[in-house]
Amino acid sequence: MRVLQSWLSEHVTDLPSVGATADAFVRVGFEIEEIHPAPEITGPLKVGRVLEIEELTDLKKPIRWCQVDVGEPAARGVICGATNFAVGDLVVVTLPGTVLPGGFEITARQTYGHVSDGMIASVRELGIGADHAGILVLPPHTAMPGDDALPLIGAADPVIELNINPDRGYAFSVRGLAREIATATDADFTDPTSRVPVKTADGDAWPVTLADDGCLRFVARRVNGVDPRAASPWWMQRRLLGAGMRPISLIVDVTNYVMLELGQPLHAYDAGRLSGPIVVRRASLGESLTTLDGATRKLDPDDLLITDDSGPIGLAGVMGGASTEIRPGIDPIDVLIEAAHFDPATVARGARRHKLPSEASRRFERTVDPQLPPVAAERVAALLVEHGGGTIADGRTDVGAAPAIAPVR
Repeated sequence: MRVLQSWLSEHVTDLPSVGATADAFVRVGFEIEEIHPAPEITGPLKVGRVLEIEELTDLKKPIRWCQVDVGEPAARGVICGATNFAVGDLVVVTLPGTVLPGGFEITARQTYGHVSDGMIASVRELGIGADHAGILVLPPHTAMPGDDALPLIGAADPVIELNINPDRGYAFSVRGLAREIATATDADFTDPTSRVPVKTADGDAWPVTLADDGCLRFVARRVNGVDPRAASPWWMQRRLLGAGMRPISLIVDVTNYVMLELGQPLHAYDAGRLSGPIVVRRASLGESLTTLDGATRKLDPDDLLITDDSGPIGLAGVMGGASTEIRPGIDPIDVLIEAAHFDPATVARGARRHKLPSEASRRFERTVDPQLPPVAAERVAALLVEHGGGTIADGRTDVGAAPAIAPVR
């Protein structure tokens, strides 16, 4: 489990230095895998807006000649090999004189017939993530061209990486880790669940039947009219990157963020692609499921499934199905949020059978607090409305009755 020091400090008063925080974790029985210090970056790191893109042809790989506004009287010309950005996007530009992690110094240089007057950077080049598939594109309205990008990207924030024992599943969350640190340092702990009001709902969000005791509780909340083009806020993307997760889209990012925050795995369905009621059951002979990774999997009768009238739409607690995934588009969509409590052994067998370890299965097989689902679903719904628009539907589905876990005394 990787966590930004600043995220912990949001829930623990007077959090000590990263070294002292790591020592406190050791005192309460955790193993520190590594402390990832804040990346060393010096020199001019600016927010830029892409003004023009010229695709250079007759080359063996995609190369772009870009004009970028970095708040100066004239635009800077920069050569870039990434293709995941467009005119109008906000990017991070390392100007000549910048020194990136690893001692990589940026200079103006002649390349591909142009003088590249800087570099448009990826999260890996900036030392804040591992993704090198494309450059870092900031959400719209995050900053203005010419702004100092160093404080914006959170480059001064160290990451603590811990090895979590199988019997401490709660620690696969900022909530669990912050509570432990507060105890170890005799500090005040602010429980993130205390900030999530779970109001009385009118009716169900979606009809759900539990046909197998492998699912003890299933909560569903629906948000109508979410903009699928909405970008995740940068603070959320930064925390995902610090945890080793790649930001994908607002809806996916929100479910991953809340999982990291509270420890409850979640799944989001395109409600417009669901066919009839949801039934949680075991697989039948001959059934198969195409999961979100694109693989079609032959199912075992021991597999616990999420199904609708069309058949299997998810391998419970492991991975969702491709048929109901949230796809890119321009029209507002209705999102159904799943927050369930699954039997740990059932999830563990399914993940191993299909060689499909996931962030969700890693948590479920170590046991998740069965009282979290309504809180987590509400948190996701609120974040979607805040950043993607839409409205939370009146109903909430809450079927099953997972027993409360007795506190340790």
